[in-house]
Formats: sequence, structure tokens, C-alpha cells
Amino acid sequence: MVFRSWLNSCPGHHLNRSIGRTLCLISIAIGLAGFSPATAPAFGQQSQKPAQSELSNVQRLNVLRSKLESMRRSLESAIAGMNAQDTADKKANPDDPRERLRGLTKEVTSIRGEVDDLISKSEKSERFDASTIDSLETSVAELNTRVQNSLQETAGTRRGETATYRPFTPKPEKKKRGLLGRMIPFHGGSGGDEKYRDLTSTTAPGRDRVLFEEAAREVRKGSHETGRLLFNTIITTYPDSPYLSLSKLAIADSFYLEGGTSSLVQAAQAYQDWLTFFPTDPLADDAMLKVAESEMRQMGLSDRDITHARKAEQRLKALLQQFPQTELRPTVESRLREVQDNLAMHDLQVGNFYYDSRYIHQKGGLKGAQDRYKEIVEKYPNFCFMDQVLFRLGNTYQQEEEPDEAAKYYQQLLRDYPNSQYLDKAKDQLNVIGSAIPEPDPIKKNLPQCEKPTFMQNLMQQVSGSANVTTGSDGILITRHGEGQDLIDVAIANGGELPANVQPVIQRTPPARAPINPTVQPDALPEQKKVGITIQPTPNGPQPDRINPAVPAAPAGGTPPEKKPQPKASPTPQTNP
Repeated sequence: MVFRSWLNSCPGHHLNRSIGRTLCLISIAIGLAGFSPATAPAFGQQSQKPAQSELSNVQRLNVLRSKLESMRRSLESAIAGMNAQDTADKKANPDDPRERLRGLTKEVTSIRGEVDDLISKSEKSERFDASTIDSLETSVAELNTRVQNSLQETAGTRRGETATYRPFTPKPEKKKRGLLGRMIPFHGGSGGDEKYRDLTSTTAPGRDRVLFEEAAREVRKGSHETGRLLFNTIITTYPDSPYLSLSKLAIADSFYLEGGTSSLVQAAQAYQDWLTFFPTDPLADDAMLKVAESEMRQMGLSDRDITHARKAEQRLKALLQQFPQTELRPTVESRLREVQDNLAMHDLQVGNFYYDSRYIHQKGGLKGAQDRYKEIVEKYPNFCFMDQVLFRLGNTYQQEEEPDEAAKYYQQLLRDYPNSQYLDKAKDQLNVIGSAIPEPDPIKKNLPQCEKPTFMQNLMQQVSGSANVTTGSDGILITRHGEGQDLIDVAIANGGELPANVQPVIQRTPPARAPINPTVQPDALPEQKKVGITIQPTPNGPQPDRINPAVPAAPAGGTPPEKKPQPKASPTPQTNP
């Protein structure tokens, strides 16, 4: 009946009933022929919205602006390197490689204008369609591929037009700008681009080494954008250069040294791209550690977003899985423990919220708190607040009238944490349940307890808003204060190659700030008994293994085993390339 009524309502039935029904049946057959189980998943995928980036809109726009600016500078540098004279014909020659690069420059400028407009709207709190950022990211990714291909394809043109070689001499620095120049940021030229225009616009044998040296010098001076332009010139102009792989890695280092959310996002991506091209390089484990540290430097407090903490944990676990014999293992384990402390503290705070703010006020939440506490016990056995977690977890089972499960966690607390402040409270609850009180483990009596931070440390932690984790501030090839001793200096002295026994210097200084000491409400136990519970802070650095004390824990700084001594870089020969 339903099918017949649908046919009666089909368009065209009022002209001729049989013809109209025939047309409707034909349309149904066509639709069923096009829709099959094989096409159903694709149809469902098209209806789903694309996964949104975990960055904010402002951060995504800043990343796009940085990428577009880098493309613009590379294109302008390549155009300047083509010395062909302009013809009097006003029509552009499509075969001229300069016209190809100029067309790309116009595209970059156009998209850059759209990005700047969105940034302006965001700063003015004006509304705009967030899906526009998705389309811009797709356009920039596609445009970047075309720019890199065009730069590599026109490298031969630039090389062919270089008739004679002239040693590179940097232009003298321009005088400081006046008041007008200081008020207008881009007034008076492009600074580093002008200084190295001859270097980037001409090609010659040995010029890649000069570019590499100058790029490293600019990055050390803090001119990260100029340094990346010079490194990228090696990649696009000298595809057979021995400095190619190191240039890609140095670009990632420049982003990491620059810091800031936008730069750290691009640093993680650049290190990951380098690993894609050079997965078996001796520095691959160092690059994976830098990917994780780029995420760690973006981590916030445990009561805030933990997306970066979860990413860092995944990266560190992947490093240990892919490189189980790496010399960085003590450092990686130390970093992993700090990240997991942050994640465990997040679960503890959420569990305490469910229990204190909801269950006590008869709004449910007991099961949610129990799940969070169990997750900590299963995933983070070395958590510094594990004694509190066990006590609260046993309490939730008491509330659910499961005394056997509650007794199991109380007994674990008494055995593994004989110095805990919850010792007497756990004994009282075992007496109420009627379970045996186990003897404490004598080995674990000597374990250190968590230290309590001062008021000023808590205040500074809240003001900074960053997680209390240890991360290196230096790159792999380039460090902030290691000129002459960095790996990049060793590579320059060895013609773009690194000796097999040379390893980068990993910063292992402990974090300067102490973690937060959040306070929670007292637990509501049966028999109307209130038990005061406060969260004690976790000490800086890694904690000893509380489950198996016989296994020595990594020292506070995560010092690795002794490595072969790092050879001192020989001075760079001052010969013309």
C-alpha cells in the first residue's frame, strides 16, 4: 500500500498513469543499480565531516602564513637568479621559466591575502566560516608541492645562466632605519634577502657549502627565517648536494629553536617529514625524540587539554619500540614518565571531580570516578599519588557494597606504600570489612615520598600554564651556545658527512618549576565518617619504580650510558668553493 501510494504521488502521473509509473520504476532501478554494498561505505564517508585540526583557528592561520612567507621568499630568490633580459614584447612568454615562477608567486600572494583577512577577522572577533581554513590548508599543501617541483625543475636554468663563478662576499649590513622605518616593520627592504641575494640567485660548484655555512650562522643569530631560506635553496637548487639531508634536518632545528606554538607545530612536522625520507639515518632516534619534545613543549597543566600529552606519549612509546637499543633510552624513559605523570594527574582530578562534586551531592558519578582510578592503576603503575588512587578506588567499591574488591586495593596500599599517609585509614576500613591486614614490604619503606612545593612555586606554575616536564631547548644539529662544537660544524668540516661515533648533545637539566598541588574535598565514607584527603605534589624528574624497587630507576637527569667521546670539530677551511 505504501509503495502504491508513493507511485500515485510520483511526478508525471497526472499526464498518463501508466507512463508516469513506468518512469518512476525506471528511476528506482537506476538508483538501486548505482547503490550497492560496495558503494555504501563511500557514500557514508562523503556524508561525514572532515576531521578538524586539534589546533585553534588562530594557530592554524599562523602556520599557513609562515609557510606562505617561506614559499614567497624562495620564489623571489629563484626569480632573481635568472639573469635573462626582459624583452620589449609586453606579452609574457609562457616558455620563460621566470613567468612560471612569477605565476606561482602571484598565487602565493593571493592566498596570503586570504589568510591575512581571516587573521584580521579573528583578531577583531568577527565571525567567519571555519571550513574556509580547511580549504586554505588544502590549497597551501597543493601549492607547496608545485612550488618545490618548479624550483627543482628550474634549478638547471639558473645553473646554466651562471657563466662565471665569483666567490661570495656578504653585502655589508644596512644602517639602522630611522623613526619611520622603525614604525613601519617592512619599510626599507627585506633585510636578509638583500644580503644574500647574490648567494641565492647564482649557482656554482661548492656554493652549497657556502649556503650551508651561512644558513647555520643566521640560525644561531636568531634569524631563523633567513636561515631556512638558505637551507631551502640547497634543497631546491642542489639536489645532489651532500648537504641535502642535513639541510632538511636543520630546517626542523630552526623551527624548534625558534619556539612558539606555530614554530613547534612546524618543527614536529619537519622532523616527521625528515624521518619519512631518511628512516634509517643514524640520527633517526634523535629526530623521533624531537618530535615528542615538540609536543611536550606545548603541554599545559594537567587540569587542561591533554591532547599534546597523549601525542607525546605515543611518540615516546613508538621510539622505544622502533629503537629498543638506542643510547637515548634512559632519556626517553625519563620523558615518558613525566608525560604519564601529567596524564595520570589529569585522570585523578577528573575522578575526584566525579566523586567529590557529583556522588557526594547525589548526582551520580561514582562509576565515572571508579573508571578513572582503575585506568591510573592499570596504565600508570609508577604514579606518585598511587597510594591515594588505591585508597579512593577501594572506597568506591565499598560504596557499591563489594567488600572483596575494596579489600584488595586496601591491602595493596598497605603492602606497597608503607609510608603513605593513608595507612591508618586503610587499616580501619579493612577492620570494618573484616579482611586481613598484610605486612608491609620492608624494601619499599626506603622509597622517597613526594615533596610539597612552596606557595610561590604553585603560583608560578599557575601563571606559566605549562606542564612541569623536562625538554631540551637545543636542536639536533644546532644548539644555542655550541658554536664550533655542534654537529653541524662537524658536518661542515667533513664535507657534509657525520662520523659514525658522533652523537648530538641532549639537554638533561631538570625542570625548574614544581608541579601543582591541587586540593580536593574530603571523601565521604560509610558510617558518616569523613576522611581528609589532599593531593601531594610529585617531585621533579623521574620517580623510582614503586612496583619493583629492585629495578634501578633512571636518575633525575636521565643520564644515558657513556658514549664515545665527541670529536672536536676542526676549523672550517677558508677556501673558495
